[in-house]
Amino acid sequence: MSAAVVWQKLGVGGTARAALKRQRPRCLWLTGLPGAGKSTLANLIEHALHERGLHTYLLDGDNIRHGLSADLGFSEADRDENIRRVAEVARLMVDAGLVVIVAFISPYRREREFARSLFAPGDLVEIHVATPLSVCEQRDPKGMYAKARRGDLPDFTGVDGRYEAPENPEIRIDTSDQSLQESLRQILNGLE
Repeated sequence: MSAAVVWQKLGVGGTARAALKRQRPRCLWLTGLPGAGKSTLANLIEHALHERGLHTYLLDGDNIRHGLSADLGFSEADRDENIRRVAEVARLMVDAGLVVIVAFISPYRREREFARSLFAPGDLVEIHVATPLSVCEQRDPKGMYAKARRGDLPDFTGVDGRYEAPENPEIRIDTSDQSLQESLRQILNGLE
């Protein structure tokens, strides 16, 4: 970083922003294999929190790659940079007083540990959508597993790209053995 870059002190801090919104800001980080149900659950979580009057924002992996990370591919270095960018944005949004929902494969533990390091203790809630690979591949909502199995998508997470499951997430759910509503209830109960 350049010596010319200095932190600017701000007159209004995160505590004041949270008080104005009357909510506890934090980051809900959903991780799991492609097709596990992260985006579907993230949408349900945001809707449920919105109905409760909370100020939220959803950062979805596919949507971010259309803008903020449009210049990145899927190499390990690019994936790391993608998660670094998203974690920094999520941190800023939490500082703004929002409940930020992040739905990203985020396949590597080091990426998720980096994201956690940006937040105060308890301000990042890791939610592992631990749906088994066989179920994710059977769902294949975007046809990506089929393309990966044909060799059209190299390093696809779950096929020839690795996924390092969280060791101690705050919440672990499996959408293969419970309904979306049951999963949502488990997540909301875990947040309380």
